[in-house]
Amino acid sequence: MLHWIQYLRGYVAIKVWGYSVERLLNLCGNHDVLVWNIEDHGDYHTMHISIPGFFALKPLLKKTGTRAAVLGKYGLPFFVAKMWKRKIFVAGLLCCILFWSLASCFIWDIRIEGNFALTEDVLLDYLETQGVHTAMKKSELDIEKLEHALREDYDLITWTSVQMQGTALLVRIKENDMPAYDNGGETKTKGMDLVAEKAGVVTYIITRSGVPFVSCGDSVEKGDVLVSGAVPVYNEDTTVRRYQYVEADADIILRYARNLSLEESVSYDEKRYTGRIIEIPVLGAGEKEISFRLFDIPYAFYDTSEEKKQVQLLDHLYLPVYYGKKTVQEYEITQKKHTDEEMEELLQERFRKIISTLEEKGVQIAKKDVTIKKNDEKWVMHAHMQLEESALKTVPTDVEPVGEAKEETENTGTEE
Repeated sequence: MLHWIQYLRGYVAIKVWGYSVERLLNLCGNHDVLVWNIEDHGDYHTMHISIPGFFALKPLLKKTGTRAAVLGKYGLPFFVAKMWKRKIFVAGLLCCILFWSLASCFIWDIRIEGNFALTEDVLLDYLETQGVHTAMKKSELDIEKLEHALREDYDLITWTSVQMQGTALLVRIKENDMPAYDNGGETKTKGMDLVAEKAGVVTYIITRSGVPFVSCGDSVEKGDVLVSGAVPVYNEDTTVRRYQYVEADADIILRYARNLSLEESVSYDEKRYTGRIIEIPVLGAGEKEISFRLFDIPYAFYDTSEEKKQVQLLDHLYLPVYYGKKTVQEYEITQKKHTDEEMEELLQERFRKIISTLEEKGVQIAKKDVTIKKNDEKWVMHAHMQLEESALKTVPTDVEPVGEAKEETENTGTEE
C-alpha cells in the first residue's frame, strides 16, 4: 500500500556525496524530509526522496557541505507530464477509451448452446425476425420477452436462458428429449410403450416421457402397459385432438414374490488318503507324452498330480522337450454325516450365493422369510422372498391416431 502512495505522489532517486552525508540524513529527519531505500556505496550514498522533500533539500545541502544529483524520476506526476508532451498519443488514448466505452453498449456476438435438433442457422434466423442481431444496442433487448417467444414458437424447446456476457449474447436452450414433430402435415405414428415383463406391484415410478398408466401400489400383470408412448393433445372441451408419439421412458420398480427351495443331504462321502503312492516317470515333446509304467495302477480310487520341467540348454534357450513324474495317491471313501452346524452353514452359504447373484443383476430383496425342514437324511430350506427390480421392456404402441391426424389419413386415402 505504501508503494502505491509513493507512486501516486511521485518520488526521486538521488545520489548524495560530500563532507558529511550522515549529518545530512540527521537534518532530514529533524526537518520532516522523508527519505528511504538508503544505500551506502562507500564514496557516495543513494536514496529515494519525495518531491516536496527534494525541494526542501537545497538549504540542508549547503549547511552540510554535500552535493546531490538526480538519478531518476518516478511516479504518476512525472508520467503525466511526460505524456502531456505527446499530445497525439494522449488524444489517441482518449479516443480509444471512448471507442471501447461506446462499443460495450452493443451486442457483437451471439452464441447458442444446448441445441441439437434445431440448427444454429435456424435459431439465428429466428432471432433476426425478433429484431435480435449483432450490432444492436443492449438497451433495446428485452430478455424476458425473447425467452418467452422461444418457448412459445418452438414446441421442441422446453427451457430457455438468455443472458449478456460482456458484448456477447448467450442463448441457452433445452430441447425435449423425445419430441414429436409435424413434418408438412405428416403425423408421427411410431411410439414405444413400456410394458411389464413380470406380474407384480408397482412400488416406485418416475416418468420422464410418455403417459403413465399406473401409480405406486397398483398391481400389474405380465404384458400390461405401464407407460404409454401416445401422448394426447386435448381440445378446449377436453376431447382428444390428436396424439403425439414418443418413446416412453421411466424408472419403475416392480415387487413380486419368489419361492426358493434348497436341499442338502446329511450324509456325504469323504476322501481318506491311505498313504500309498506310485511315482511314474514321464517324458514329453510338444503335445505327445510317454509314461514309463510297467503295470496298471492297482488302486480303486486315486488322485493324480504331475510335476514337469522343460529342458534348458542356456539361460534363455529352452527346448520343446520336458520330463518329470506323475504321482498317484490312493484314497478310500468313507460315509460321514454333517453336524447340525455344518448343515446350517452349507444351506446358508448356498442361499447367500443366490442372493449375491440376484443383486448383481439389479434385483433387490425387499423381504425374505426362511424356514428349514430337516430329518435324518436331508435338510430342506424354503425361502419366500419379496423381490424388487425394474422388470420392463419396450414394445411399439398400438394406440390409433384420432381427430385431426385420423382425418388427414382418411383424406389422403380418398385422394388416392
